[in-house]
Amino acid sequence: MVSAAEAEINELLTLHPKGFDLSLDRISRLLAALGNPQERMPPVIHVAGTNGKGSVTAFSRAMLEAAGLRVHVHTSPHLVNWHERYRMGQPGGSRLVEDAVLAEAIHRVAAANGGAKITVFEILTAVMFLLFSEHPADVAIVEVGLGGRFDATNVIARPAACVITSISLDHQAYLGDRVELIAAEKAGIIKPGVPVVIGEQPEDDARAVLVTTAERLHAPSTVYGQDYFTFAERGRLTYQDEDGLLDLPLPRLTGRYQYANAAAAIRAIKAAGFAVSEDAIAQGMETVEWPGRMQRLSHGAIFDLAVPGAEIWLDGGHNPGAGRVIAEAMANLEEIQSRPLFLVTGMINTKDPVGYFEAFADLARHVFTVPIPSSDAGLDPLALADDALDAGLTAEPVDSVEDALAMIAQVRDTSQPAPRILIGGSLYLVGEVLRANGTPPV
Repeated sequence: MVSAAEAEINELLTLHPKGFDLSLDRISRLLAALGNPQERMPPVIHVAGTNGKGSVTAFSRAMLEAAGLRVHVHTSPHLVNWHERYRMGQPGGSRLVEDAVLAEAIHRVAAANGGAKITVFEILTAVMFLLFSEHPADVAIVEVGLGGRFDATNVIARPAACVITSISLDHQAYLGDRVELIAAEKAGIIKPGVPVVIGEQPEDDARAVLVTTAERLHAPSTVYGQDYFTFAERGRLTYQDEDGLLDLPLPRLTGRYQYANAAAAIRAIKAAGFAVSEDAIAQGMETVEWPGRMQRLSHGAIFDLAVPGAEIWLDGGHNPGAGRVIAEAMANLEEIQSRPLFLVTGMINTKDPVGYFEAFADLARHVFTVPIPSSDAGLDPLALADDALDAGLTAEPVDSVEDALAMIAQVRDTSQPAPRILIGGSLYLVGEVLRANGTPPV
């Protein structure tokens, strides 16, 4: 059954384009018609980046809530339900927005737009500003949708702090085909005099663009690996900056790359002026959740289709940078317990499949490529299998995730441990799996 909010959004999708048309003119006009709710927000932590911005958002939320603060959170895209984009802060922890509240806000925003040309993402961003301005909270964490400079969220005149996470090639058609061009677009969220936290950067050129932009705007910057650090030792995580050391539990999110994301979140909270205790930071490390990113299934309809004893992991990362850190996480799991790794992969046609697959060339046993029925832009599984072959993997197309799991059961070597299965390459695909598994984000 379609919810009231989904019905409102479905109507919008018939009237306005679903994609991106990067500009601030339309969103600014709409927000003016709504009385500029972005000016009545609680203090905002604004988060951009190619990879890791969702994790930094999740860590920040967990730590701030552990400190007893009410935290609004805006993320995109969603995995299963549109409501996931809006977490409403309240005592005891944020909750996904109630359907009636979201539907009413969408209706008001659409009415204020009056049928003028606009994208659905811009309308839904205006909905975020309206909701977050009308419901009290202590802080709002706002994740950029695409890029930064012309992203619809970038009408926030003076956030409490900005964060820019790892930058690599993605969305080249919109942001440019060199990492320094993409960095320049992400740096567009930096505001004069506003603290900016620069996360771990695999590319020196990207880091240089971010630092130079911050200096030009007189925005106090702190850089991972220079001004703040993390390292793991004896099953604990140490965070260090000019204030000293924090002795913390390892983060609940899987993957060593999450250490730097956790550090960026800690630094962002400090930069935004929130005094959060070491105990609250430690609690946030242990309670953080970020569905669809290195998420292990433990039950559900899809889980039940796998070989008994198999591990099933979901990760919607879809670019070469994401492929590298996901493959590293898989390699770390292999060191702990050796299992044959199978990939079940679907992608949309704006990505770099070969670059993604190359990270798994010496790690994955075999790739099964699948369609993404929920996306009009899904790559044909046969073409995607050719990309995996070009990256040095063995691969074949199948009709669905369910068929892939059945094939893994047929081809596995029963003399070896039950397999480790990574389903990913697209957040659309991961969302479909969570829906079919009966375990949507809450």
